[in-house]
Amino acid sequence: MQVTPPPATHHEQEDFSDRFAWRTTRLLRFLADTFFAGRYGNRAVVLETVAAVPGMVGGALVHLKSLRSMKDDEGWIRQLLDEAENERMHLMTFVHIARPSRLERWMVMLTQGIFYNLFFVLYLVSARTAHRLVGYFEEEAVYSYTEYLEGIDGGQYENVPAPQIAIDYWKLAPGARLRDVIVAVREDEAGHRDVNHRFADQLKG
Repeated sequence: MQVTPPPATHHEQEDFSDRFAWRTTRLLRFLADTFFAGRYGNRAVVLETVAAVPGMVGGALVHLKSLRSMKDDEGWIRQLLDEAENERMHLMTFVHIARPSRLERWMVMLTQGIFYNLFFVLYLVSARTAHRLVGYFEEEAVYSYTEYLEGIDGGQYENVPAPQIAIDYWKLAPGARLRDVIVAVREDEAGHRDVNHRFADQLKG
């Protein structure tokens, strides 16, 4: 079966803010590639833990800003919190598939603690850069899940049955497999990519 990725939406770097976000993303991509190599399930467990942070941080800070300014948030809070919840469900799904080791669980705690605080500060300093960073993160996520699909279709990874939690969440067919889950997850990531790039563009204006 041929892997068809969702439409590519790469935001070209236009200024220092974009270049900072892009280079940070490429550095983290290099570290993930180095540590996890082709272990996409385990990679997803650690990275989805991090991916669920920005929406929660952004949602909380936009909420507080809305209270201070006494102005409507124009739907940002709900979108950001929905993003955080969606990424958490990605994690819950891949935990059933990859079965993270104790080392990886410790990595999750360490990585999440560091990333949460750094992203919180970044959002306070430049919310636009923070959203652009997430947009680039999601571009890489779409790329990684496309590689995962190619590995399944090529027989490199077993197309195991989908966990029940994934079948329930995405309303998949009862006989759904891992491939169906990854397609659904990749579509989610493409949506988050577009939303965060749009938020960054709006903040630029």
